[in-house]
Amino acid sequence: MSIALQLVTAVLTGELDAGLAKVGYGLAAIGPGIGIGYLVGQSVQAMARQPEMAGQVRTTMFLGIAFAEALALIGFVLFFL
Repeated sequence: MSIALQLVTAVLTGELDAGLAKVGYGLAAIGPGIGIGYLVGQSVQAMARQPEMAGQVRTTMFLGIAFAEALALIGFVLFFL
């Protein structure tokens, strides 16, 4: 069976859609991961520069982490729809 025929068969049976959805979610999860890493790094740097503002920076950091993680969870839910 040729590769082109296998690809057409996979598209028609829906097997390709499921595989691409998994790859797509994996790639989409990279963004929030990078965002959270950058956010935490900058927050640690801000706390090191101004220790008296550590409480406020930490609160803002946790809010940012929650929003970035929400993006990954929304992508996970859309994966099942």
